[in-house]
Amino acid sequence: MTTKNISETKKWLRAAQTISEALPYMRRFAGHTFVIKYGGHAMGDAPLAENFAKDVVLLKQVGINPVVVHGGGPQIAEMLERLAIESNFVNGLRVTNAAAIKVVEMVLSGTINKEIVSTINAAGGTAVGLSGKDGNLLEARRVMLADNDNPDALGFVGEPEKVNTGVLKSFEESHIIPVVAPIGIGNEGETYNINADTAAGAIAAAMSAAKLILLTDVAGVLDADGNLISELDVAETKKLLMSSVITGGMIPKLQTCLAALGGTCEAAHILDGRVPHSLLLEIFTSHGTGTMILPNKS
Repeated sequence: MTTKNISETKKWLRAAQTISEALPYMRRFAGHTFVIKYGGHAMGDAPLAENFAKDVVLLKQVGINPVVVHGGGPQIAEMLERLAIESNFVNGLRVTNAAAIKVVEMVLSGTINKEIVSTINAAGGTAVGLSGKDGNLLEARRVMLADNDNPDALGFVGEPEKVNTGVLKSFEESHIIPVVAPIGIGNEGETYNINADTAAGAIAAAMSAAKLILLTDVAGVLDADGNLISELDVAETKKLLMSSVITGGMIPKLQTCLAALGGTCEAAHILDGRVPHSLLLEIFTSHGTGTMILPNKS
């Protein structure tokens, strides 16, 4: 005779309920594009990386078109230190000279990109690694500092000027998941290091993505008391940015979300990538896990 533990049965019932709850969302987003910025602790932790890969593969299998854009700041810093190349920051941006940009490209387009591709493939997907230079995906211009007259103050740090979406759209009707390293190309063929959040936001806007999702190392957007704000609209987000509540790295993340929503992106999400399967919980459940930012309510 076979017996079942009651607590185990309850666990599987909860799993079945979650799957049932997810079905309407799967139907709603089938055929839509999600641009996912992947970085932070989630990328450096092997179990979390495997969970992320499984989640992305599941998105593809239910008909959603995920585009992964990854960062790699800690890995770049480690390699620069190993090669004794000086690295410093201005206004939160890494100053990238001619020697450093070669290392940045090597780490982002090489080591990190291929690790993510391999992890997704091991999870049952078919991922292809791309650089923003491939097919001129990310045409970039040099970032200029408003308070600095030196146009070379940041070196080869760029921002997207144009996103050529044809490369990514060619994967939409296939089983392939594109994984993009945020490296841009200038109008004279020069290489630019682009902030991964910024690159993801530009791609989301250009692709008319249903969602821009930023995985980070905090729970989401927090209010003055440290409580998670589960939902904001554009007007509320702008008001928060003008207050002293939002500080540090959350400022550029929210600015990226606003820029994406200013295009044709339908919604932006800021999630804690340290939470296992936070991506699925945010997308396929009614309560979510992070902060969702929506266009202004009409």
